[in-house]
Amino acid sequence: MKIKDFANKYQIQTDTIRYYEKENLLNPIRRENGYREFDEECEKQIQLIIVLKQVGFTIKEIQQLLILREDPSLSTECKDTTVSLLNQKIMKLEERIRFYQQALKVVQTIKELASEVKYLENIEDMERLVLSLFQKDL
Repeated sequence: MKIKDFANKYQIQTDTIRYYEKENLLNPIRRENGYREFDEECEKQIQLIIVLKQVGFTIKEIQQLLILREDPSLSTECKDTTVSLLNQKIMKLEERIRFYQQALKVVQTIKELASEVKYLENIEDMERLVLSLFQKDL
C-alpha cells in the first residue's frame, strides 16, 4: 500500500506518516523507484502508535516501548525505565478514569435537571456541577 492510501486508511496526514518514519516508528519497504510500500507489519505498527497516542504516550515514550519490543534482551536498566514509564501511565489513566466516571455522573445529573420543567431554576446547580469537574481536573 502506498503512503497516500495508508494515510487515508488510518486518517493520518502523509506528513505525519513521514515523521513517524523519520523517528523510526514506521519502517516501510522502499522500492527501487523510492516509493514507500506499507505492509502488514506497518499496519500493526501504526495501529499500535495510534492506540498509544490515544492513551497519552508521547513519541519519545513510544520509541522507548518499541525499542524494548524489538530487542527484549536489552539491559535491566532499560526494562526498569520502561516499567516505571508504564506505571506512570497506569496512574494517569486511573486518574482519567476517575475523572470521566465523575463527569458521567455530573452530566447525568445535569440531564435530569435540564429535563425538569424548571430549567432556569436549575441552571445555577448545573453550572456548579460543571465547575466542580473543572476543579477536580486541575
